[in-house]
Amino acid sequence: MPSSEWEIPSDLQPDPTEHEFDLDQVLRSVVAVKAMVPADAFTAQTLGTERVGSGVVIRPDGLIATIGYLVTEAEEIWLTTHDGRVVPGHALAYDFETGLGLIQALGKLALPALPIEAGDLPRPGDTCVFASAGGRKHALRCTIAARQEFAGYWEYLLEDGIFTAPAHPSWGGAGLIGGDGKLMGIGSLVMQQQDGKGRRVDLNMVVPASLLPPILPDLLSYGRPNKPARPWLGLYATEDEEGVLVSSMARQGPAAKGGVQEGDRILAVGGAKVTDLAGLWRALWACGNAGTRVRLSLSRDQMPRETTLASIDRRSVLKAPRLH
Repeated sequence: MPSSEWEIPSDLQPDPTEHEFDLDQVLRSVVAVKAMVPADAFTAQTLGTERVGSGVVIRPDGLIATIGYLVTEAEEIWLTTHDGRVVPGHALAYDFETGLGLIQALGKLALPALPIEAGDLPRPGDTCVFASAGGRKHALRCTIAARQEFAGYWEYLLEDGIFTAPAHPSWGGAGLIGGDGKLMGIGSLVMQQQDGKGRRVDLNMVVPASLLPPILPDLLSYGRPNKPARPWLGLYATEDEEGVLVSSMARQGPAAKGGVQEGDRILAVGGAKVTDLAGLWRALWACGNAGTRVRLSLSRDQMPRETTLASIDRRSVLKAPRLH
């Protein structure tokens, strides 16, 4: 929704007097991101052709950290600062393993850069500020609910995700800011869980910002980590009490081309038994690099089936940036 039509309730906004840093100055580092993606892009059907979210300035030269799905295959990016200035940007990098993305501003932002928290913080129970673009009215005082593994249905696994509550209404690319004013994470998802009394609780999943510094030189030089890509099958999967099911597939991906069907139950990958999503992705990536052949043991209509798929590099189906 347009930023002018909503704001965080005042009692949930952070209180500047509770912080040792200048809250309003730190919030200026969070910018609005609008990405335009061609209609024929691979991700257009699932993520849309016009994507909006936030990003956080991490270097004085206008380098911005965001969540990668906002900018993947983007041909046009516009950044809006706290004072309404609009500056063009370029989708510089996307790391599929962490989910983090980088944008380079193509004009002068003249905004403060947030240092990245490199330690083990935050811990469950810590209070933080979760901020999308728009200043204090779009900033949320939140609590770290958990630090734990997160497996996504789209061939994604985060070993140590940050989960915050209450949930922010504009989480994509928002910055999680710690008590010392450093960037602790980038917003990725909203999730629903049941508490001990059976009530629904909305949480945000946040990618730790500490994952960025080790890969930053490669992202700046190559637009991706400089190592062989993981094998990708184009599988979307879910788990239930009995194991893992194929929920859908990426069009023209190896799984769709190889005869895998929605509703197939995945029993094993490369001979390794699979019981949950995290185990599925670990077994897949253990088969080798992108291009390796992956043997799946399936159950369809309670009948066992074997199939072997030729994996690919996920990046090969995406539109490349016009420049780097």
